[in-house]
Amino acid sequence: MGRRVSPAVALVVCGLLFAACSVGEPAPTRISVLASSDLVDIRPMLEELRQKTGVELEMDYRGTVQANEALEPGHYRHDVAWLSSDRYFQVKLKGSGYEGVQPLSVETMFSPVVIGLRRGTAERLRRVTGNSRLSWADIADGAARGLLRFGMADPRTDSNGLAALVGVATAAAGTGSVLRPEDVSCDRLRGFFSGETLTAETSGALVEKFVAAQDDADGLIDHESALLSLNASGRLREPLEIIYPQDGIVMSDYPILLLNPEKRAAYDKVVNWLKSAPVQKELMERTLRRPLDPEVSRDPRLRTPVGNALYFPDQKKVIDKLLANYESPGTGTSDQVLFVLDFSASMKGARIAALRAAFAGLGGADDSPTGKFVRFHRGEVATVIRFGGRVLGERSFTVGQDGSMNDLRDFVADGGFDNSTAIWSALDHAYRKAGELIADDPRRRVSIVLMTDGRNNAGISAEEFLRRRRSSSVHTYAVRFGDADLSELGRVTAATGGHAVDATSRLSLLGAFKEIRGCR
Repeated sequence: MGRRVSPAVALVVCGLLFAACSVGEPAPTRISVLASSDLVDIRPMLEELRQKTGVELEMDYRGTVQANEALEPGHYRHDVAWLSSDRYFQVKLKGSGYEGVQPLSVETMFSPVVIGLRRGTAERLRRVTGNSRLSWADIADGAARGLLRFGMADPRTDSNGLAALVGVATAAAGTGSVLRPEDVSCDRLRGFFSGETLTAETSGALVEKFVAAQDDADGLIDHESALLSLNASGRLREPLEIIYPQDGIVMSDYPILLLNPEKRAAYDKVVNWLKSAPVQKELMERTLRRPLDPEVSRDPRLRTPVGNALYFPDQKKVIDKLLANYESPGTGTSDQVLFVLDFSASMKGARIAALRAAFAGLGGADDSPTGKFVRFHRGEVATVIRFGGRVLGERSFTVGQDGSMNDLRDFVADGGFDNSTAIWSALDHAYRKAGELIADDPRRRVSIVLMTDGRNNAGISAEEFLRRRRSSSVHTYAVRFGDADLSELGRVTAATGGHAVDATSRLSLLGAFKEIRGCR
């Protein structure tokens, strides 16, 4: 038989062979965590968590949208998910028809998605808008006018970008409630997007880009915590002013979700530690996120009221539509809208005055919240085709070029009416023009807006137009004014993938144009 080794000798051997050996300290419980990438800033606290709870977190950092996408009910690959927001996951869960048990979820801290602007830019926007408290509508208007360039994380991969997209789209809808599919049937965010000059897959990468190229943007859309931390870092030539849009914000609540019920005991230890007052205070001091506990004394920078919180969409198709309309800066091309406008004799007087007022509104004269979202935006090309019994004139205007809006209004204001109304011949002309534009640049987004106050009495018929129509990618949106045949306009526009709007009862002429702005 071999000789027995005494406990004392065993301890000596252990100490010699394994430097990490300890007596009386149990091995930590390890749990795998799918985590939002912006939670990297709590990494220094993880060792303290292990020491206090006996639980070691193995963090797998990803963009929040990507992390939400990775969560498949019944097929989770992690024990826990710790996200800046799980709203996208909840919407996906609802849309999938999943009826099983949902993961236990506990909030850990808060941070609103806001915008940080250079002080001079913020002051310029206040002067232009006349608003001391800026809104998402003011931000969109400033971007459309070319007064504002900003950075935003890609909403397809990052929850900050998605939250900003939801906030801006909710403000653009003007309903004050959760977004519905009909609220995003036309993309009203083109003016807002025209100001985006920086993007990245994650918030952290976006911040690095901004720091490296501070002349390329006037501000950033991000969590309040990220912007305050950036201001405190000393890496900026001038700190950013934090703007809490008065038309609402989306709040991130950093929930921690239990995916593996077998790890419930360890999960509870982690949650209880995170929610304890000393840790809430440390989280606030280290990350500048707002604590859950109202008894924790706030950092002075976190005492600004955030205003009203906006609803996150509860339907996946709404989010899918928002993301489908998004394009990263520099990857798209100019929008071009062909306005086919009736200048027959019946338009003289009050009707042509209403048309001119409508174009003045689209050019920036309409300072209502919805008007700021649907105005012509920098880089957009508007082609006006005036018609009577034939095409009476055609001219294109690039928004943002010197004098372009004045020239557009003058062209619409010119006289030169005709006694006939060749609606479908004029629309056929517009489709030939659209075909040439797309052939020149296949990425170009082209749409047609037809406005008429009468019935077709010259040129080709509606049936002949439909037989000739060349492009299935170009939709026509019609505005019915005066005595135009709404049924015929509806039939033809539907065949092109568009629709008709009636400006004789529910809507003004400007209201009708605003309703279809952004439709592609």
